[in-house]
Amino acid sequence: MDLLDEDDDFEGMSLSARAMMGARGGEPYLEGLNPAQRAAVEALDGPVLMLAGAGTGKTKALTCRIAHLIRTGRARPNEILAVTFTNKAAREMKQRVGSLLGGAIEGMPWLGTFHSVCVKLLRRHAELVGLKSNFTILDTDDQIRLLKQVIIAANMDEKRWPARQLAGVIDGWKNRALTPDRVRGTETAAFNNRGSELYAAYQERLRTLNAVDFGDLLLHMVTIFQAHPDVLQQYQRWFRYILVDEYQDTNVAQYLWLRLLAQTHKNICCVGDDDQSIYGWRGAEVGNILRFEKDFPGAEVIRLEQNYRSTEHILAAASRVIAENSDRLGKTLWTEAKGGEKVRLIGHWDGEEEARWIGEEIEALQRGTRGLHPFGLNDQAILVRASHQMRAFEDRFLTIGLPYRVIGGPRFYERLEIRDAMAYFRLAVSPDDDLAFERIVNTPRRGLGDKAIQVIQRRARESDLSLVMGAKAVVAEGLIGGKGLGQLRALTEMLGRWHAEVLDGADHIRLAETILEESGYTEMWLNDETPEAPGRLENLKELVKALEQFENLQGFLEHVALIMDNDSEEAEEKVTIMTLHAAKGLEFPAVFLPGWEDGLFPSQRAMDETGQKGLEEERRLAYVGITRAEELCTISFAGNRRVYGQWQSQLPSRFIDELPAKHVDVLTQPGLYGGGYGAAARTGFDSSAIEARATRADVYNSPGWKRLQERGTSAGARPRGGQIIDAEIPAFEIGARVFHKKFGYGEVMDAEGDTLVVEFDKAGSKHVKAGFIVPADQAG
Repeated sequence: MDLLDEDDDFEGMSLSARAMMGARGGEPYLEGLNPAQRAAVEALDGPVLMLAGAGTGKTKALTCRIAHLIRTGRARPNEILAVTFTNKAAREMKQRVGSLLGGAIEGMPWLGTFHSVCVKLLRRHAELVGLKSNFTILDTDDQIRLLKQVIIAANMDEKRWPARQLAGVIDGWKNRALTPDRVRGTETAAFNNRGSELYAAYQERLRTLNAVDFGDLLLHMVTIFQAHPDVLQQYQRWFRYILVDEYQDTNVAQYLWLRLLAQTHKNICCVGDDDQSIYGWRGAEVGNILRFEKDFPGAEVIRLEQNYRSTEHILAAASRVIAENSDRLGKTLWTEAKGGEKVRLIGHWDGEEEARWIGEEIEALQRGTRGLHPFGLNDQAILVRASHQMRAFEDRFLTIGLPYRVIGGPRFYERLEIRDAMAYFRLAVSPDDDLAFERIVNTPRRGLGDKAIQVIQRRARESDLSLVMGAKAVVAEGLIGGKGLGQLRALTEMLGRWHAEVLDGADHIRLAETILEESGYTEMWLNDETPEAPGRLENLKELVKALEQFENLQGFLEHVALIMDNDSEEAEEKVTIMTLHAAKGLEFPAVFLPGWEDGLFPSQRAMDETGQKGLEEERRLAYVGITRAEELCTISFAGNRRVYGQWQSQLPSRFIDELPAKHVDVLTQPGLYGGGYGAAARTGFDSSAIEARATRADVYNSPGWKRLQERGTSAGARPRGGQIIDAEIPAFEIGARVFHKKFGYGEVMDAEGDTLVVEFDKAGSKHVKAGFIVPADQAG
């Protein structure tokens, strides 16, 4: 079989003949390169690692290298294998190469993503892994459906052992190039000791269907190369030069595939930055780039360290933080551009104050009232560690009419889990809300198929009833059978009970938590093993937290409806909100990095799951965040956040301790933290300057604070959500100075029963219950 369709005559030419085919007209594309970039472009023989720091022009160097290979006649376009991770990056690479060569580049079939290149290869050799060349590539939904069939065929309870969980296990194995027979050791205990058995059944089912999933594209090609040396040798001979972008993000399967292909010519150039390896949670192995010189003896390592993006203060801060990592090859970013603003560091009383301050600062920067040139809204970005942090900013921006966009996912109130939860809340307030009922009647699954739903709808129409009342009629008349009948009865009973609690004026925060728990919605995501599930659970907690600012569920629902209706989608300029992971590869003139607190960033989950390895990846994420900023970088933290339903004092992130003092401007206002802002005050910062900014005693250590805590355990008092409810409600006069655990100090402006209107010094006007506050003098 002819493995390659292209003409092989070119292969036998001498180097000089090949060079003559490439007109060497002075290579103008080399003129704009700095010395390190040019060295990386011209080092064409043997393995090369282009260690490219953030903002150092690695894409320019990579595309110039491809152009140089073609221009000098070292290789024809179809003899160059160039792979990256996204279609967008591949298109940009091809366009740039065409521009450098003076026109559209033709005949580069092997420039693309790992998956797109492997699809082409696998269609040529599908029969070697039991497939036909016209195989189908399954999407995630089809994959889950097929795995459900496999689980059921194995006589396993699909609810106890969900297909999504098995999909995650199998995907992890495929990322490491493990076929079912290669799963060994403790991993055989996965999925109730039947993981590898189910994996084998799944693969056999895929072959029967002549189908593959995305993980198979790499796995099958690695298997073919390892089992069929003749096939591998053809491609080793054909691919004279291999170029890899974002090498630090490769998984084991991609690593093996590349290493196998590079063994003949050994002309492999990998471009990457070990300090930006932040995708370990999806299979990326930073060790691939760290051991490059061992894998390819004699490799030349060229460091791109001249940064064209950020100021010297931003680069110094980023370099100092990442220097704490031990598993790195090491480099130091520098820039010819001197001066600029120092990295700004500010602490806040709580997360809400942080959102308010950032909103005000964005508007001030837009107006140019900070002694700097104006920054448009498109020039400013907020980069968060976890998506649930977005809610506070979205709420604030919607309230003040500040246009924003969320990159890498829907806005908070548009997220699937939030819409589902809101539908449950709407039904508790208004059982006649048919749209809400349709959304949640079978979420989580209650054994109600399309026919059962149609029966409910038909019964409701017949008697002009709401769908909830129609469902009750269906239950009473036994119009559906099986498991669905009992589940529908339970749902209608829960809806009735929740509505009665709303009418009785029950605590709406506790009711919201009850609804999510009793409905099984929280449990559904707890049992979901997809990478998105933890984030969805955090978002649900953040939703419940948002209820604190309202008197009841109805008020909250009205608020969300109004702010979403008033959102200006037509605004030309918008602030960007996104996660740090989604921000990789992007840059903004002004960047805000909120939530730098231990447990949130670095993530406690990451450290608990993978220890030092997880901490180092979190630190790389901090490095990525800082280096997204071109001119202005602001890091912030809060002393008080609601964590799992409880207000807790927070410690500043350990990454703050690692910032270099002379490149940081501390903006923390007086009275928030006595003697500094945590351990950061003891590690190089000018403590006298910090103490001048913070003279009031730390409220967390004050006698008043201790008395407030003691009241939570006194007779007649019970804690709820970190706040204190007393059997004896104190009386406050208009004008009295008071203290609130969350909002700080303020003045009573009005009173109605046990509800007070308090103008807080930092939080503005709030309606609060008298039992939640104490006289100011009792708080120290």
